[in-house]
Amino acid sequence: MNLIDLILILIFAGVTWAVAGEGPWGSALALLSVVFAGLLAMNLFEPLADKLGASSFEWGMRVDIIALLGIFSLLVWGFREATDRIMPTTLEVAGLVYETRWLFGAATGYAMVAIILTALHTAPLSREFLGFRPERANLFDALAPDRQWLGFTQYVSEKVWQSSEGRVFDGDRFNRIPEDESTKQTWSSFPIRYAQRRELFFLGQPPQGMAPAPVVVPGPAGGPGGGGRPSQPAF
Repeated sequence: MNLIDLILILIFAGVTWAVAGEGPWGSALALLSVVFAGLLAMNLFEPLADKLGASSFEWGMRVDIIALLGIFSLLVWGFREATDRIMPTTLEVAGLVYETRWLFGAATGYAMVAIILTALHTAPLSREFLGFRPERANLFDALAPDRQWLGFTQYVSEKVWQSSEGRVFDGDRFNRIPEDESTKQTWSSFPIRYAQRRELFFLGQPPQGMAPAPVVVPGPAGGPGGGGRPSQPAF
């Protein structure tokens, strides 16, 4: 077992226990709050990070995860405050219906694991850390909550919340066969782009046009070039 697996299981268990303690109605509202806050944060954090992170390479590498988790936390708090005021009292339910709180709690816990694991892609760390690898199913080599969350975010932005400009979260469109327009497909690049950014950060090699980091960590020469964030937000 990798350390990242243990951390994620502890997060899942803690969130499930805490949310289930709110009863079926409270846990259902908690799940909706986390999902909606996560979707909005995923689409808003990159524009905010672009505005805040232009001053230096090092700060630019750190601001992504700060923006993502900061927006997410504020939105969850705001949604919970709103739902508590809309429904200040708990409705009574009996029997097996009451135990659905564990189902909602587990779903909320898994959503939190997925969002936190996705945020780790944007962290200013090495390409691989604590057993985390962008190509790995990072939950016991069996489940990939981060890729599931990214797929869900992309699906919602493409099918439900699509903007008038047709932009899709992490959804650059290219022809599978270059000369055949009918083969145009949506290609996702979030994990590999951020993996490349983390590798450049670890090697002390900023993307072109940015000042180098003041501290260079020893590593093999000639890492991959480029950088930058995924495509424009969906809305």
